[in-house]
Amino acid sequence: MTISLCMMVKNEEEVLARCLDTVKDLVDEINIVDTGSTDRTVEIAKEYTDRVFFFEWTGKFTDGRNESFKYATKDYILYLDADDVILEEDREKFKKLKETLDPSVDSVSMFYNAGTDEFGNVTLQYRRNRLVKTSKNFKWGGDAHNYLNVYGNIINSDVAITHKKIKHSVGRNLEIYKKKIENGDVFSARDWFYYGNELRENGHHEEAIKSYTKNIAMSDGWVEDKVYACINRADCYRFTNNLEKELESLYESFKFSKTPRAETCSRIGYNFQRKRDFQSAIYWYELATTLKSDPNRWSFQYPAYSTWYPHLQLCVCYYNLQDFENSYYHNEKAREYRPQDERVLLNKDLLEKKLNIKPAEESKKQESEEEQSSASKEDV
Repeated sequence: MTISLCMMVKNEEEVLARCLDTVKDLVDEINIVDTGSTDRTVEIAKEYTDRVFFFEWTGKFTDGRNESFKYATKDYILYLDADDVILEEDREKFKKLKETLDPSVDSVSMFYNAGTDEFGNVTLQYRRNRLVKTSKNFKWGGDAHNYLNVYGNIINSDVAITHKKIKHSVGRNLEIYKKKIENGDVFSARDWFYYGNELRENGHHEEAIKSYTKNIAMSDGWVEDKVYACINRADCYRFTNNLEKELESLYESFKFSKTPRAETCSRIGYNFQRKRDFQSAIYWYELATTLKSDPNRWSFQYPAYSTWYPHLQLCVCYYNLQDFENSYYHNEKAREYRPQDERVLLNKDLLEKKLNIKPAEESKKQESEEEQSSASKEDV
């Protein structure tokens, strides 16, 4: 089985070499389509391949991605963005996948670790069709948030592509959606969801609420988008200090998800926490810690909401109820994920004083002194 890497780039001199260094030995061909770079991007690309092509930017990412796919000559196409990397653990998994992939497979989905925190925890993860059969001639759709129109024999792998963004293009996608509105384009449910995301991320919360509501009201559209339309709309209500509408939107998400999600439960917990209803908050945070991510789910997953975040908030809730033992327990659970988090360390110091727990170093020192004292008595 052979693989063509296909990439669309523009002004990526800061990250392109980093990306290609992690994938160059995993693929059999590298195709790079440049859409108008004015920096050293093309020069860097030519250090890795002689298959560098040029395409005039049309304002639509879909056009550039489809153009890059045209140059693939191998069995399968792998696509990456310039600020993506394949970490060593995933490189090994990728090699094994390449050696064992059944040629009847039309597409392989991989995790996309779209964000990580300063402690290496994945903050946002979802699946994407990442390795697709060239002969199927799959096409990209969507103007800003693109998707591959894939069908057939699709398998889920445990390989992850990691996004390591250096800079964020503020407002770029928002302008694409605004232009669609100006052109009188009809929005799909998916468009209203992603337009809502762009509005929210750029601080236009009232407009985002309207966009999410349009998505939710439509009878068609992916149910997972509707789940997160409810959740993201709730965030917008929180930003505008409408706690009751926030809670209402979070509860509405259950209509689509059928069962609670950690992302929802932690937010409900925080809603009650801000109202100082700590017992209700504890219920929802505790529930969140039991809801683990589904590796086969394709929609957005935010692992923090079932790991360190609810434990840290449980620490705060129990502290307010003067239950210092449970507060300490949950702070220690949060510390497993964020060992150097200043908030966690401050909590640890405060609670150890409350509970009269001696720090580990002090305990070791005391044990050493006791051993020395015992040894001295034996000598005497």
